[in-house]
Amino acid sequence: MSPVAVDPLSAQPPEFLDKINGLLSQLLVCSLSIKSFTVRWQVIRSKLAYLKSSISEISVSSHWFENPLLQTLLPDLHATLLRLETLADRCSDPCFNVGKLLMQSDLDMAAGWLTKLIDDLDILLRSGVLRQSTAIVLSQPGPGSRKEDLVLFIRDLFTRLQIGTMAFKKKAMESLIKLLSDDKKLASLISMEGNMSCLVQLLDQNVHSSVRDQAVAVVSNLVCYSDQSRRSVFEEGGLGPLFRIMESSSMHLKEKAAVAVEAITTDVDNAWAISAYGGVSVLTAACRTGSLTLQAYAAGAIKNIAVVEEIRVALLEEGAIPVLINLLISESALAQEKSANCISILASSGEHCRDIIIQEKGLQRLLQLLQQSSSSDTVEHVLRAILSLSVSESVSKSLSSSTTFIIQIAELIKHGNKLIQHISASLLSTLSISDGNKKAIANCMGALVNMMESSKPNSLQEVAAQAMVSLLTVKCNRKDLVKDEKSLVGLVEMLDPKLELVSKKFPVAIVAAIMTGGSHSCRKRLVKAGAYGHLKSLSEMDVPGAKKALQKLSVNRLKSIFRIRT
Repeated sequence: MSPVAVDPLSAQPPEFLDKINGLLSQLLVCSLSIKSFTVRWQVIRSKLAYLKSSISEISVSSHWFENPLLQTLLPDLHATLLRLETLADRCSDPCFNVGKLLMQSDLDMAAGWLTKLIDDLDILLRSGVLRQSTAIVLSQPGPGSRKEDLVLFIRDLFTRLQIGTMAFKKKAMESLIKLLSDDKKLASLISMEGNMSCLVQLLDQNVHSSVRDQAVAVVSNLVCYSDQSRRSVFEEGGLGPLFRIMESSSMHLKEKAAVAVEAITTDVDNAWAISAYGGVSVLTAACRTGSLTLQAYAAGAIKNIAVVEEIRVALLEEGAIPVLINLLISESALAQEKSANCISILASSGEHCRDIIIQEKGLQRLLQLLQQSSSSDTVEHVLRAILSLSVSESVSKSLSSSTTFIIQIAELIKHGNKLIQHISASLLSTLSISDGNKKAIANCMGALVNMMESSKPNSLQEVAAQAMVSLLTVKCNRKDLVKDEKSLVGLVEMLDPKLELVSKKFPVAIVAAIMTGGSHSCRKRLVKAGAYGHLKSLSEMDVPGAKKALQKLSVNRLKSIFRIRT
C-alpha cells in the first residue's frame, strides 16, 4: 500500500503548506486519545512532531515553493498524512473490526513513509539551499564563480542525488560531470562538500543503469583529479562496486572503473584492500581478456599494488606474470608501458618471480620491446626489468654475448635521458662483455665521461666510471679516449681538487685504467693536459687510488726520460 496521489500543488503554495501544518496538528492531538495500538501510535506521534518542526523551518524561506524537490516531497507528505488520518479515524472507532494484523501492518507502513519523508526533508534542510534569500532554482556556476556559490550548488546537486526522482538524479550527474570538465580543481571541493557515500552507493548494480553509468564517470574523474577525492571514495568503500563493474558491465564502464581503480591504488596504503575485494583476480582477468584500454589501466593498477608482498603472492597464484608478459607485445603502447613497469617491479622483488619471468620467455619479450618502443618511459621500465633479471647467470651470459643488445645499450648511453643512461651504464658495468664488443661500443665513452660530470641521479658518476673502467681494459679504447680532446679535457678537469662537484675517486680510477698498459702516448697526453699536477695534489690529500695512479704516471715518465738519455 502506498500514499494516495494528489495534485502536487493544486492550492497556492503558502495555503498548501498551511494544509500540511493543519493535518499535522490535528493528527498530533488525535493520536493522544487513541487507545488501540498505543505503542505504534506513540512512535508515529514522535515522527509527526519532528515533521511539524521541519515544516516550520521550511516556512521560514519565502521561496520554499520554488525548490523542485519540495514540489515532490510536500505532496507525498500531504498524501501520507491523509492516509494516516484515515487510519486514526479507524483506530478511534470502537465499532471498527478489521483484522488486528492488517492494521498493525498499515501502521508500520505509515511509520515507514514518515521516516523516509523525515530523512529526505532533513537532507534538504541540511543542504542550506532553503536558507538562501534568492530563488532556490540554482543555475550552473560559470568560470570564476565565488566559492560560496559553488558550495551551495554542489550541496544542492547531492541533495537531488539523495532524495530526487530519477530525472533529478540524472540532471545532477550531468551537472557534476560538467563542473569537473570545466575545472578539474573542483574535485577536492566536491569531495568535501558533497556526500561521497551517496555517490558510491549509486555505483551499485541495482541502481538504474543511466544513473549508475554517470556515477562511474563522476567517480572516475574525481579520483583522478584529487587526492582528497581519492581518499574519500576509498574510505566509503568505492573499490568493491568498482570491481563488480569491471566484472560484469559494458566494456566502456569497465574501462572507466579500471581508470578509477588505478587512481585509487596509487596510494600504497589502499593496496591492502585489493585482496579483500577479490581485486587481484578481477585485474588479472581484465589484463587477459579486456579491451586494449582496459588492459592498460588494469596493468597500471597491478603495478601499483605489486609493491606489497602479500599482493605479489596473490598475483603469482592468479598467474598474472604470463598475462603481463603477453601485454609486452600488445598493440597498445600504454599497455606495453604499464606491463613493463609491472614486470620491472616483480623482477626486482625476488628470485622466484625472476625465475617465472625467465621461464615464460619474459627476457625475449623485453628485448623485443626494447628494440621497438619509442617511448622513453617504456624503455626505462624495460631496462630496469632486464637489469634485475641480469643477476641470473643464464640471463647475464645471454646478454653479454648479444652484440645487438650491447650496441643498443651503448646507443642509449649516448642518446637517452639521465635515467636511461644510468640503467644502461649499470648494465654495461655488470655484464662480461667480450673485447670485440667493447671495441664496437668505444664511441659511447665520451657520453660516459659526460655522465661522470653529473651529480644526479645518485650513483650516476659511479656506474659511469665502472662502465668506463670495463671498456678501458681494451688497449685501443684507451688510446681512443685520450685522443678525444673533449673527453680528455673533461676527465682532467674532474681531477682538479677545486672542482667539488665530482668525487675524485672516479676520475682517478679512469686515469689508473688508462695507464694499465703503460702506454707512452697515453701518459704523454695525460701529462700534457695537466693530469700529473692534479694527481699529485690528490695524492697529498690521500684521495683513494690517487697515489697508485700518480705512481703509474711517474714510472712511465721516468722510463721515457731514461729512453731519451740513452
